[in-house]
Amino acid sequence: MVVTSRQNKIVRKVKRLMTDSGLRRKEGLFAIEGMRLCIDAALSGVKIRTLLYTEQAAPKLGILRDTSDQAIEISPCVSKAISETTTPQGVFCICELLDNRLGLDTIINNPNPKTGYLALENLRDPANMGTIIRTAEAFGIDCLLISDGCCDIYNPKVLRGSMGGVFRQPIVSVGDMTSAVKRLIGSGIECFACVAGQDAVLLQNAIKSGCVCVIGNEGNGLKPETAAACSKRITIPMTGRAESLNAAMAAGIVMWEMSKGLRG
Repeated sequence: MVVTSRQNKIVRKVKRLMTDSGLRRKEGLFAIEGMRLCIDAALSGVKIRTLLYTEQAAPKLGILRDTSDQAIEISPCVSKAISETTTPQGVFCICELLDNRLGLDTIINNPNPKTGYLALENLRDPANMGTIIRTAEAFGIDCLLISDGCCDIYNPKVLRGSMGGVFRQPIVSVGDMTSAVKRLIGSGIECFACVAGQDAVLLQNAIKSGCVCVIGNEGNGLKPETAAACSKRITIPMTGRAESLNAAMAAGIVMWEMSKGLRG
């Protein structure tokens, strides 16, 4: 039977999971859209509770049929109604929340990081978050540390922007970043505050294996107390007239520098 009503219980749940972070946390579920992202989730071992698809998308489902607990065909009109994109592909999945939101002890008890860790304080833009997660996976960053003030990693824009990186990149929820930095430093892990300013050490002269680089909010940067708690302030050298970089761009440059050890 093809679901044709927008008021269908599961259809409404998909739509709400895409827009309501509170419901995602309460239900322990999130929703994704698009053939590539859904297949990527399945290949990454994400538990798929429900698959929704249109007749047009059916021949391309492949692994999605085999890994989903439940598969429901929906009409093109329903697909368009719940889609977060302008050109829906007719494929949606309800998935269980991932187990990659680790605790701070994961870092403190890991004595042999390959690169280091990137920490994000109050990063609010989902596009920036998605780009940073994708870049972290590409450069082999050991973990991302995310404060409570950051946007939800299950936001549809984050999921699309990460190109599936959310499914694989280790992510540590640290709560208050200032407290986390103090605890990390107390355990012997250096934390560097990434800032824009001439009173900071140049990035390439400070980065070392196993350190934590902390990047702040898009508009306000790091909280003063977080920057003050860090081991030192570091900055990306710039010769142009711009005062600062986009948060995702800055994070990319920092992670590139952190990954030098892996590249030899």
